[in-house]
Amino acid sequence: MIGISTKTVYAVAALHELGAMHENEVLKIKEIALRASIPQSFLEQILLELKKQGVLTSIKGAHGGYKLAKDLKDITLREVISILETDAFSDICRTENMALKLFWEDIQKELMDVFEMPLSELKNYQMKANYALNYSI
Repeated sequence: MIGISTKTVYAVAALHELGAMHENEVLKIKEIALRASIPQSFLEQILLELKKQGVLTSIKGAHGGYKLAKDLKDITLREVISILETDAFSDICRTENMALKLFWEDIQKELMDVFEMPLSELKNYQMKANYALNYSI
């Protein structure tokens, strides 16, 4: 069923950093890795996969880097998981018992609904984090 690896956690962190950029700005891999605390060599693999699937675009050259191919509101957590996790949303019930099949189908539907959250929600979490930081100072 659904397994979220460090790869997906890093991808969301990278997308969060890229989502904070203005539309025409790009970030180099080194900058994303530093800002998001991600090992650069691992990040390169993640960004290439997200680019291949149309989530990111890249610009070559001295002033090049990565940027979002679409707005964060149009990228869901489910999409990122589907790109990076093998069989994340596969059928988990391997039984002929109808009660168990119905049970797992309901669980899977509930989880799918949760993972439809757009990554633009990260901005709300950033505001909460900023508030918590300001409150504790």
